[in-house]
Amino acid sequence: MSDGPDDLIHQPVRLRIMAALTALDPSEDGLDFTRLKSLTGATDGNLGAHLDQLARAGYVEATKAFVGRRPRTTVKATVEGRRAFARHVAFLKAIIAEA
Repeated sequence: MSDGPDDLIHQPVRLRIMAALTALDPSEDGLDFTRLKSLTGATDGNLGAHLDQLARAGYVEATKAFVGRRPRTTVKATVEGRRAFARHVAFLKAIIAEA
């Protein structure tokens, strides 16, 4: 376990992504890209780039499907992503407790 922040999650957009995804029950399907974009305030390209970084770290997984003729990307936090986010939150709480 690290004594510092998770540098990947610490970035504001990725922090919002992980907060939104880990707020869901693990049994849920995740959030679709459009909803996640709305929650984070990111542009399509910016959100996509952050999701790629989180996916490469194993923190999220994306599922692509078609609903009718429209593509739909659903993103879900992985078990490792949930653990990393919990460690990061614990780090932040420790800073607050020391203040």
